[in-house]
Amino acid sequence: MKDLIEIRWHGRGGQGAKTAALLLADVAFSIGKEVQGFPEYGPERMGAPITAYNRISDNEIRVHSNIYDPDFVAVVDETLLNDVDVTKGLSKDGGILVNTEKSKEDIIPLLKGYEGNVYTIDARKISEDALGKYFPNMPMLAAMVKITGVMEEEVFISEMQKSLEHKFAKKPEVLEGNMKALKVAFKEVK
Repeated sequence: MKDLIEIRWHGRGGQGAKTAALLLADVAFSIGKEVQGFPEYGPERMGAPITAYNRISDNEIRVHSNIYDPDFVAVVDETLLNDVDVTKGLSKDGGILVNTEKSKEDIIPLLKGYEGNVYTIDARKISEDALGKYFPNMPMLAAMVKITGVMEEEVFISEMQKSLEHKFAKKPEVLEGNMKALKVAFKEVK
């Protein structure tokens, strides 16, 4: 892992992009990383485009601004590829992760000439199979951890188990479904 990894999340209100960024920061912090996880607020409402950010490092993070030149971008809703310049400032040494059932080859023409790594995952299918509902943030979170290499899969799964056990103590079925979605996403990101 390079010294500082910056991630920008694009989603729509209610899809969990902000939650994914905050969970990633929480889990990275729990293993001793320096972290930032924050949303960019505007006139958010259900379905409106939102942006969230992560910085993860082994060293102190001294910058406190939005992320303009991310190493990685997560696109939780592929319809944003038509509405938002998701590749703006994106490093060609990093990559973009898109939630879609389409192939990488179908997505590349929508990325405004981006020349870096392109990853896809069908977070809809994974979440619906694991949870019975469409919550794309957990599969997207696991896929982002895998492609960035910010931590090993086993460490991530273990720390997420602890975090979610606390959050869903009275809803074991939600815990089980989320853990299944995380594990499947690690295997299915392309």
